[in-house]
Parts: sequence; structure tokens; C-alpha cells
Amino acid sequence: MTDEPLRIGVLGAARIAELSIVGPARATGHRLVAVAARSRDRAEAFAATHGVERVVGSYADLVADPEIEVVYNPLANSLHGPWNLAALQAGKHVLTEKPSASNTTEAAEVHAAVAKAGTVFMEGFHYLFHPVTRRLHELLDSGELGELRHVEAMVAMPAPPDSDIRWSLPLAGGALMDLGCYSLHAARMLAPWAGGAPRLVAARGGEKADAAGVDEWLDADLEFPGGATGSARCHMAHDTWQMSCRVVGSRGEATAVNFVQPHLDDRVVVRTAAGERTEELGRRSSYTFQLEAFAAHLRHDAPLVLDADDALTTMRLIDECYQAAGFPVRPRADLPAVG
Repeated sequence: MTDEPLRIGVLGAARIAELSIVGPARATGHRLVAVAARSRDRAEAFAATHGVERVVGSYADLVADPEIEVVYNPLANSLHGPWNLAALQAGKHVLTEKPSASNTTEAAEVHAAVAKAGTVFMEGFHYLFHPVTRRLHELLDSGELGELRHVEAMVAMPAPPDSDIRWSLPLAGGALMDLGCYSLHAARMLAPWAGGAPRLVAARGGEKADAAGVDEWLDADLEFPGGATGSARCHMAHDTWQMSCRVVGSRGEATAVNFVQPHLDDRVVVRTAAGERTEELGRRSSYTFQLEAFAAHLRHDAPLVLDADDALTTMRLIDECYQAAGFPVRPRADLPAVG
């Protein structure tokens, strides 16, 4: 066992990487060894701005780099599967943005590649590691809320520009892929207090104008074995930002005001017969908690709640929702892809 810093390689120069890996690596002392992007100029600028040690010429060069042990993949959704597979085949540990692939078939291939590689694979549902979400689970576990009866998760945002890759079907875009996966995952993580994992009852959605097959919004109705119900909603052209999760029990309820971005709002509002209170759980980045958990697993074999099994289960539920709502599952993009 060692406390040696992780040696991380970053695929692409996406803006999300500043929040999701650059800041956490700085906060926890891990190394950003290399970055590759579609253009070397972008990679050079990213490296200079964020203190990445060096630039490599292509995504393929990065996953093959012997100094890199962890590949972080924040590429477009359609490139999650192909480059996760490439990194695993190169013997790397992988921390990928969600979802892990474009569809269930591809996610199953990633799952098989993890088993073959024997390395660690984790999908970046960072919210799960923050005290805000942990507190929701603690309130259920303590019995203060009673038996779980219902969960409502809503992840919504104002519309990005029409040219945004999240509106592209070939790039595996759509509200459910970008946002709704959080709502579904948050519901799935309540299985210990609901008699098991939820099943999909029904789903409905609305198509983005001039983007055939791409969901602008999607609502999913869920049911747990113990009788509790769930509502997992997402909207990528909403009036406001909303990222809340409300759990309702037989004795009370609790709402995480912003479970996806607790660094912006860390409140959990608890309502029971004893009254209402607001707890503030801290605005340290959920991505930092996530990287700490990932490193603790790699360096000290600490438990890790997210793995390839979880990623495959999430992708299956996403595809079930698409099919139930009348949308096609997302197409895959095989390598060779972007350089």
C-alpha cells in the first residue's frame, strides 16, 4: 500500500474537466501527467492553464502512455464507450464521465473489457460521494423518515445552443443521457431502503425541434419491490436550473436542494412531525470527494460503491426509458474516431 499520487491522463480539453478533475487533483495532490485533444493547440492551452505536465499527440498516444495509470474520459457521450474500451485494453484504470457508453450493447462490451483487464472502472456519479447525498441515506437509515414511500428526482437546465453536441443523436446526446441519468441513478441508489432495485413502469418525453430522435425532456415512473414509487425527471430546455432530490417516508421527508451541484447549494431540508429544519452539509466539491474515494480504492483497497456492474445497470435502465418513451437508443461510434 502506498500514498503515491495517482498519475492521470486526460482525454480532451473539455471545460467540464476544470471542475471534474483539475480542481480535485490540485486539492488532493494527484498528478495530471498528460492531456490530448483534437488539436494540439487546444491541448497546449489546456496544459498551460491547468498545470498538466505534458501534451501528447492523440487520444491513442495517451491511453498507450506507460506513465499514465488512470485515464479520465470527459469526451462527448458517443466517445465514452470507444475510448473506455481502448483505455481498458491498454491496461489502464478508468474514471469516465457518465454514461459509460452510448447504449446497453456497448456498455456490456465495456463491462467485459473491465473483467478481462482486471483494472478499476468507475462511472463519474460524483454526487454520491458528497455529504449531501450521504445525509439523505443516513436519514433513511436512522428511521427518522420512516419507511421509504416515494422519491422525486429532477435534473433540469436552460437550453444550450442548438449547435451544442448534447443535441446530437450521432454524438449520443439528449436530456436523459446528459441529465436524466443522475435522476435514475439517485433512485437506484435507494434500493437498500426499498426492498431492492426499481423497475421502470412508464416513460414519456418530448423531442427537440429539428433534432429527430433527441429528447428535450423525459419523465420516468419507477416502482420498488417494497412498494415505494419513484419519479425520475429531466429537462434540457427548462426555465431554470433545478437539481433536486426529495425522499418521502412514512414519518417525514427530506429534500436535497441541489444534489448534483452541492458546491453551489449544500442544503438538505428535513420535515417531520417535530418540525422543519435545514442542514448545511458543506460546499466542498463532490468531484473532490469522488477522486479521494477512487484513489483510496486504488492505493488502499478501500470500498468503492461504483463499478462496471453499476454502470451497465444504469445503461440498461436508460435504454429501457428511451424505448418506453418512443425514442431510439443512442447509436454507437466505433474507433477509429477522433485522433
